[in-house]
Amino acid sequence: MKKIKLFDLSRQYSRLKSTLEPKISKVLKNGQYIMGKNVSTFEKNVSKYLSTKNAVTCNSGTDALIIALRALDINKGDEVLTTPFTYFSTTEAILLVGAKPIFVDIDPITFNIDPSKIEQKITKKTKAILGVHIFGHPYQADKVNNICKKYKIKMIEDCAQSFGASIDNKQTGTFGDVGCFSFFPTKNLGCAGDGGMFITDNNQLANKARMLRNHGGIQRNEHNLIGYNSRLDEIQAVVLLEKLKLVTKLNNDRIRIANKYSKSINNDKIITPSSLDNVKHIYHQYTLVVDNRTKFTNYLTKNGIPYGIYYPKPTYMQAAVKKKIKNLPKLKNAERLCKSCVSIPMFPELTKKEYETIIDIINDY
Repeated sequence: MKKIKLFDLSRQYSRLKSTLEPKISKVLKNGQYIMGKNVSTFEKNVSKYLSTKNAVTCNSGTDALIIALRALDINKGDEVLTTPFTYFSTTEAILLVGAKPIFVDIDPITFNIDPSKIEQKITKKTKAILGVHIFGHPYQADKVNNICKKYKIKMIEDCAQSFGASIDNKQTGTFGDVGCFSFFPTKNLGCAGDGGMFITDNNQLANKARMLRNHGGIQRNEHNLIGYNSRLDEIQAVVLLEKLKLVTKLNNDRIRIANKYSKSINNDKIITPSSLDNVKHIYHQYTLVVDNRTKFTNYLTKNGIPYGIYYPKPTYMQAAVKKKIKNLPKLKNAERLCKSCVSIPMFPELTKKEYETIIDIINDY
């Protein structure tokens, strides 16, 4: 058996090569590489898939977050409640628009922002809640949305890891004011470089986002806002159009592998991930919790099993945040999980022989 990888994009490329390469070649011959018909077609198709009125692509998930915050007029002096158990870009985007991230602890079962801990953090300066659907498991966006309505604050969903996940059959990204997606290559829907997207049912917010991604204007040489150069290119749109056709099957393959892991991993030293009853968890990562992570990861390495640690520390413990914010919190659940979480190989093309080998090795630990 070949060496097992944490994620293997080459297998997905092999699956798509015969349809992708002629279409990419056509883009190269055509000469329109930015904001052409493939981008507009993808925006239309993805809007339909997610059941949203507007999809505005941009060049990364991070930019989607920044554009969302800007579109909602969040800036210096404002506070945004968020989770510390996520990739740094979520906190980074808040800081980049001049706002202050206020960190809320997580639910130790789902790893997501805990709605029961939100209201105690709301102040007169709170302008939004930015939750993250971590590892493909939706946070309780319906409950968070009710809190936002109660306090008349905005809700932004970071859906970087949750394309195709849902709550009661309603897609993540469609509960709040704005949903933000990343198309980084390893995401459930990934392109062949960087890419992102902003979705909303609010036409005014969508038009503002379209301006912000394109130097603050829609018409050439007309600039209404100070914006960004954040446009999705045509080649990435071609890749995304082809993968969008497959994403439901790819997500279902992840779920099938995750169910096999959960059913077959049987070791009292290891906790497998849980899922709330009313959600579709699409397993961007399959993340275990262990007591002695160093011992466990050394064991995996010795036995040829790759792993990832997402995330080794809460974002408020990052040096860049410490320089910006005083009196940072200590959040028990987030800090404990950062010390004990381990993600094992999870991607749609993982073979039966590979995941059974992984299960056997974990059970022998």
